[in-house]
Amino acid sequence: MKTVKHIFHLALFLIMISCNQETKQLEVSVFETAANGNKLTQVSDFSRVENATSIILDPTLEFQTITGFGGAFTESSAYLLNQLSKKNRDSILQAYFSKEGANYSLTRTHMNSCDFSLSHYSYSPVVDDLTLDHFTIEEDQADLIPMIKDALKVSEDGFKILASPWTAAPWMKDNNAWVGGKLLPKYYDTWALFFSKYLDAYTKEGIDIWGFTVENEPHGNGNNWESMHYTPAEMTNFVQHHLGPNLELNGYGDKIILGYDQNRAGIKEWVDVMFATPETSKYFDGTAIHWYESTYEVFPEALQYAHQKAPNKYLIETEGCVDSQVPEWQNDAWYWSKESTDWGWDWAPEKDKYLHPKYAPVNRYARDIIGCLNNWVDGWIDWNMVLDTQGGPNWFKNWCVAPIIVDPEKDEVYFTPLYYTMAHFSKYIRPNAIVIGLDNSDKELQVAAAKNPDGTIAVVVFNEGKIAKNFKIRLGEKETSIFINAQALQTILIPTN
Repeated sequence: MKTVKHIFHLALFLIMISCNQETKQLEVSVFETAANGNKLTQVSDFSRVENATSIILDPTLEFQTITGFGGAFTESSAYLLNQLSKKNRDSILQAYFSKEGANYSLTRTHMNSCDFSLSHYSYSPVVDDLTLDHFTIEEDQADLIPMIKDALKVSEDGFKILASPWTAAPWMKDNNAWVGGKLLPKYYDTWALFFSKYLDAYTKEGIDIWGFTVENEPHGNGNNWESMHYTPAEMTNFVQHHLGPNLELNGYGDKIILGYDQNRAGIKEWVDVMFATPETSKYFDGTAIHWYESTYEVFPEALQYAHQKAPNKYLIETEGCVDSQVPEWQNDAWYWSKESTDWGWDWAPEKDKYLHPKYAPVNRYARDIIGCLNNWVDGWIDWNMVLDTQGGPNWFKNWCVAPIIVDPEKDEVYFTPLYYTMAHFSKYIRPNAIVIGLDNSDKELQVAAAKNPDGTIAVVVFNEGKIAKNFKIRLGEKETSIFINAQALQTILIPTN
């Protein structure tokens, strides 16, 4: 009888707890971008739904610390901004860098020219100038530097800048060309000095460069545009014995150096060499990656491997875009439909074709960033911030898509759905946020969560499917029910207690 009574009281206690839990409402703010037309629109009035799936947050389970999110300053983007009216130019910079906008916190730019430059150029134009006495950033003065300076004025929190070379000047290379070839060993010290000279010049302009990637795409890019090749051993040798010591000697030992800087599937052979010993890894602060190996695959195993190889170092996505594609103008539906192609649609080897199907641009961004967050990546940088209706300007005619498209002749600006997609992360997941654990019972929803330095928690949920869904989000003893539209991305912001 006593046992029965205890069972009765236990059951009653559990019922009371359940009732109490049901009354504890989790307060949230929900922002949605969707194929139905929502663009970072705040949505509310969610009713409770029985048998809804659940997302249970666990802030005690902590992963990587976030470095930031953002895009790249290129000569093409900067040039286009200068073709627009002051009103439209300012509106774009506000959209990217203000707190009211996407509030970008991590950016990239190019050293010397790249494919998204108006022409070939180098800061070291004089042949055999071993001490770089004629080093000049004159080519950046008209467009690139003003764009960076004006962005810094807009940004209240500031942002980090990574600089990447596509190639050294042809005179330093074994093929004496802008495209392909390798850095001649006799110029290793000169090329290392180049990085310090760049820091000197940009510091004089009032622009603080956070760090570097050693080389954009060291495997090359099919001999298409500016490139310079390294093997993992060659890059590690250059950093260990030349670049790292030179930066240190010139007072720049605090600058970040990221190795590799190409597609993820090839990362293992690089981190194995870069982080083989304390000596080889001394000057490497982390690894940079790109996404062009597939339109949909995140390569989680490769990312996990890179993290385990160097768990205390950065793992940053430094470039990704919808490439080999002329952007659609004022056509939001295209960005949500599986009509976009990439370079691999036409050019990938037959064995790799399956990695390059047509894929919706929004899906590609949302899926990739969430996948990266769930696999130790701490920063994610988009490619060009602004392109024209052709997907340029680009001296190689390598057309790509950017989150903001402009028509300079008509002085018109189009904020594509990709702009709002990026803002779902950059605006609400701030630098030094910590990615936290969660349990998601609906595998059709892609989810990542991070706790910001101010204590707020940002949960990003992507419903790629064409069926709207209901789910509950739970934090401790509190929960709330949320409705997400079909083909929709939501950021759920949970305030501090």
